[in-house]
Amino acid sequence: MTEESPPVPHRQPLTVLPDPQQEAALKAIADLQAAKSVEIKPVNDKPVKFLTPLEKKLLEGLVIKAVRQIYDPEIPVNIYELGLIYSIDVDDTGGVKVKMTLTAPACPVAGSLPGEVEKRIESIPEVRSADVELVWEPTWSKDRMSELARMTLDMM
Repeated sequence: MTEESPPVPHRQPLTVLPDPQQEAALKAIADLQAAKSVEIKPVNDKPVKFLTPLEKKLLEGLVIKAVRQIYDPEIPVNIYELGLIYSIDVDDTGGVKVKMTLTAPACPVAGSLPGEVEKRIESIPEVRSADVELVWEPTWSKDRMSELARMTLDMM
C-alpha cells in the first residue's frame, strides 16, 4: 500500500484594494503639477517639491520641534507649550504659515519674537518659506497652556 500525499489546493492571490485617500492625494498633486495656471517659483533658492499628506504631517512635526526650542524670555517655558502658537499650516509645496500670539500686547518681545519664530522655521531644510502672523484673537489665556507648562510653572 503506497501513501500518496493529498493534492495541494490551488492558491488564489489576494487582491490589494487601493487606498482612496492616497489616490486622492496623488491625483491632487498630479493636477497641481499639470495645471498650467499654477506657477510656483522657488523661494530662498529652495526647489519646489510637491509634498504628500504624510510628508506635510512630518514637516509640521519638525516645525513644532523647532518652535519648542524658543522660550519666552520672562517665563521658563517654550512658546509652544505656553499656547502662543495658534495654528501651523503646511501647504503642498513646503510653505509654512503660522498664527501666533503673545501673552500680552505690551509684551517686550512683540517686535522680535515673531521674526525669531520665522527664522527658526525657515532654517528647517524641508521648509520652502515661512510666514508668521501675529494675531490677538482669540486672546491668550492661561487655559491655552499645556499641562507640562502648568506643571513647570506650578500652576496645577
